[in-house]
Amino acid sequence: HVSLVDALTAVQSASQGSFFPAWNSILPDLTKQEELGTANALSSSTWSVMLAFGAALGGIFSGVVGIYPAFIIDGLTFFISAFILSRMPYEPEESLGDKSVMAAFRQYFDGLNYLRQHIDILVIALHKAVNGLLVVGVYQVVQVTIAERHFPVGEGGSISLGLLYFATGVGTGIGPILARHIAGDRDRAIRIAIAFGYVASLLGLYISSTLASFEVVMIGTLLRGVGGGIVWVQGTQLLLQLLPNNVRGRVISTEFMLNTLGTAIASGVSGALLDTTGTVTSILQTNAVILIVPIVLWSLWIMF
Repeated sequence: HVSLVDALTAVQSASQGSFFPAWNSILPDLTKQEELGTANALSSSTWSVMLAFGAALGGIFSGVVGIYPAFIIDGLTFFISAFILSRMPYEPEESLGDKSVMAAFRQYFDGLNYLRQHIDILVIALHKAVNGLLVVGVYQVVQVTIAERHFPVGEGGSISLGLLYFATGVGTGIGPILARHIAGDRDRAIRIAIAFGYVASLLGLYISSTLASFEVVMIGTLLRGVGGGIVWVQGTQLLLQLLPNNVRGRVISTEFMLNTLGTAIASGVSGALLDTTGTVTSILQTNAVILIVPIVLWSLWIMF
């Protein structure tokens, strides 16, 4: 059963690697230039709301009925999503170039070369990797332990875990909306907002690490979601505003690949630590301290 879950998780992750970069890449083609920032924030908020309510409902459903019916319902939602997307009135521009596999690799490496030549874009593209490595990947693993061992509610702590996901969804919805309201489409203001996003994530990790009560952990999780949402959405906003059309998809694909890699590494390391000598408190506090590094480096980058 574990190997089957691992295989299905890999397939789902691979599909996300196609979906999210493609969706972000076509967003400027679906909106007017002055609507782009609002559309990006709205897209993120929709994802966050669905995460919040979906996770809460999923946790309650699996805690009351069981995990297998929850998996079936979750699977059906993907078919509904595919149907809705198939009705979207979008017609991509036809490419007149070579469509072979080798051509695809050449185009992708052209995107990597673009990042090498444009260091500012590369630094912006690294934000999601840092967020995945130091925040998301760690917390995705640790919150399971928090729900199962420290504050279990429902079968195997499923309701507790659903509530933690709910707090994350609310946070990732609130953060980008606040940042969008304050920063708008102004380049420097967006960059400053990203720095504050890292600070919010740091505070959220530290507050959660205290394990003072489930309510305190929920507050920390909410704050971590606020910070992570700001870093993710505002980083995407900068790329959408700065990237030319001919490399946008390739750069965003690379960005998502780095985020997935960072998240995977963090999840593996965190799981190994929990299985050996690490504790929830030590892991979260260590990551909170390490987050000081990207905060300082990014602050220096936007200052100079």
